[in-house]
Amino acid sequence: MNTSRDTPWHDPKRYLWSLGLLVPLFPIIGAVVFMQTGQIWGWWLTPAIVYLFIPALDFLIGTDRSNPPESAVKQLEDDNYYRYIVYAYIPLQYAGTIITVWFACTELGPLGIIAGLFSCAYVNGIGINTGHELGHKRDPLSRFLAKLALAPVAYGHFYVEHNFGHHRRVATPEDPASSKMGESFWRFLPRTVIGSLRSACDIESKRLSRKGLGFWHWRNDVLQAWAMTVVLFGTCTFFLGWPALAFLVIQAMLGASLLEVINYVEHYGLLRQQGDNGEYERCLPKHSWNSNHIVTNLVLYQLQRHSDHHAHPNRAFQALRHFDDSPQLPSGYASMMMLAYFPPLWFKVMNPRVVAHHRGDFSKANIHPRKAETLRTYFNGFNTSARV
Repeated sequence: MNTSRDTPWHDPKRYLWSLGLLVPLFPIIGAVVFMQTGQIWGWWLTPAIVYLFIPALDFLIGTDRSNPPESAVKQLEDDNYYRYIVYAYIPLQYAGTIITVWFACTELGPLGIIAGLFSCAYVNGIGINTGHELGHKRDPLSRFLAKLALAPVAYGHFYVEHNFGHHRRVATPEDPASSKMGESFWRFLPRTVIGSLRSACDIESKRLSRKGLGFWHWRNDVLQAWAMTVVLFGTCTFFLGWPALAFLVIQAMLGASLLEVINYVEHYGLLRQQGDNGEYERCLPKHSWNSNHIVTNLVLYQLQRHSDHHAHPNRAFQALRHFDDSPQLPSGYASMMMLAYFPPLWFKVMNPRVVAHHRGDFSKANIHPRKAETLRTYFNGFNTSARV
């Protein structure tokens, strides 16, 4: 007789995870629509999906708090189906990017170029999440593909900074990728871009120094990732001219900003406490904002279960769990990042949640220094009798 231990667990969302592969298809669809009709609307599908369709579906379909049993984790992680889904994103990502660059440089007018820019940017911005998932794997192929996924947005240093910087310093004032309460996204953006770049170079320089190697050695992971960008951008520029380079640079900036607005959402105002020895407590579920909205989780490889990701960075996306004590966002990342673009609305929605999560204790929040006095008054005047 089979026991529950012997019986394979069935993932009810097994085939739904492949819906994420629709995203990199949209630039290709845009090209097909243009060739068939001469219309550019196909290239507007990606931003429409990101900003309208996914948030609407999150609202309509709702959340799923169910977790796979711990006994099924090894089964899930040994199933190559999930890994191949992630792998498949990259060739589609590159195909859509190259096709759109070609049309932008040869066929499209100004409005079509703008549509193509947003289409490419959001596919490659979401591609950073593909690089994120693969960058946590231990095998050389996954790590190589992680850098490849980051190349179209010229954000290869994320491979180093995220794994060896952010995961160590998350939810502390020292982390450039953890936003502070009272800090708008527009103030956070240059701080995190510059800080993450510096951090990645510093981390890699120290790693190589321990091996007796200089920063400019070919084994530098940051330089390897950037070299992929140079090859991609350089090849497109060689065949299509300088307009191709301008197109790629602008879409890279837009795509990277998509990553950073999600970074902004993930740890806003949350703080790991320091012990008497100055060491921060280990990262716990309470140090990441989470969401169980189904559609965004399907598209982003369950990135919204961010607490479990920080607790177990190498755990595959299909095995990530919900924790009851993790702070919950009112909606999915797709909706929250739009809110972040408008600081007054963001503060109105999220500041009360930060206060309630910390139960009115000002010292437990990660506060922007320039907003400290204002927020101290806000904490003192806020009713925290009920947790949000």
